[in-house]
Amino acid sequence: MNILEFSLLVWIGSFTAGLLGALTGLGGGVVIVPLLTSVFEVDIRYAAGASLVSVIATSSGAASAYIKEGFTNLRLGMFLEVATIVGAMVGAMLATQVSVKVLTIVLAIVLLYSAYLSQQPQSEYNDNESADAIATQLRLNSTCPTATGTMSYQVHSVPAGFGMMAIAGLFSGMLGIGCGSLKVVAMDRVMRIPFKVSTTTSNFMIGVTAAASAGVYLVQGYIDPGLSMPVMLGVFPGALLGARVLVGTKTQSLRIIFSLVLVAMAFKMVYNSLLGGS
Repeated sequence: MNILEFSLLVWIGSFTAGLLGALTGLGGGVVIVPLLTSVFEVDIRYAAGASLVSVIATSSGAASAYIKEGFTNLRLGMFLEVATIVGAMVGAMLATQVSVKVLTIVLAIVLLYSAYLSQQPQSEYNDNESADAIATQLRLNSTCPTATGTMSYQVHSVPAGFGMMAIAGLFSGMLGIGCGSLKVVAMDRVMRIPFKVSTTTSNFMIGVTAAASAGVYLVQGYIDPGLSMPVMLGVFPGALLGARVLVGTKTQSLRIIFSLVLVAMAFKMVYNSLLGGS
C-alpha cells in the first residue's frame, strides 16, 4: 500500500467515524483511535495524537454554531475546563510512560462503556429541584431555547461533576478520544442539566481539553502530520454531515450498529494486545 492509498483509506475511515460520532453524540475520536490501531496497525500513541488534532478541529467548527443557537453554557464550560485540562495533561504524560498493552486495555474498557452509554435512553430535559448553593454562588445556572420558548434550568452537584470532569480529562489525555461520553454523563445525569445543553457544552469543552493534551503529544513527537491531516480532513466533514442528518433522522438503528462496531473493535484490540503488544 502506497502513501496515497493509505491516506485515502484513513480519510474514508475518519469521515465515517466523524459521521457516526455526530449521530450518536459520542464523538469521532472513540472510533478513530481503535480504527487506526486495529485496522491500520498504527501505534496507539500516534493514533491518539492524530485523534486529538481532529477533535480540536471538529469541536471548534461545531461549538460556534451551538453557542449562536444559545444552547452552550459558556460559564459552566469554562469552569469545568479547569478540571478537564488538569486531568488531560496528567493523562497525556501518563500515556508516554505506560506500555502500549496497558493503554490498549484501558481503551477497550472505555469503548465497551461507550457502547453501553449509546444504548441508554436519554431524555431531552431533566426535572430540576432547588438550586445548588455552589452553582448559585458561581452563577452557573442559565437558560436554553426550547420548542415552547426559553427555559431556565439549575445546575446541581457541582463538586461531583467537577470530579468526573477530571476523570474524563485523564482518559482524554491518555487515549486521545475526547471522552465526550463521560462529560455528557457528568452534566446530564450528575449535574442534571438539559441534555442538549450537556452535549453542546461538552462539545465546546472537548476542543480545549484536546488542545491541552495535544501539546504534550507534540512535544513527545507523537503527532505525525502525514497521519493527522487525512484524519482531520475526514472527521470534520463527517461530523458536519452527521450534525445535519441528526436533526431529521431516527438514530436508534445507528446506535445499535455503532455499539456493535465498538464492541468488535474492543475485543479485537484486546486480542491483538494479548497476542503481541508491548
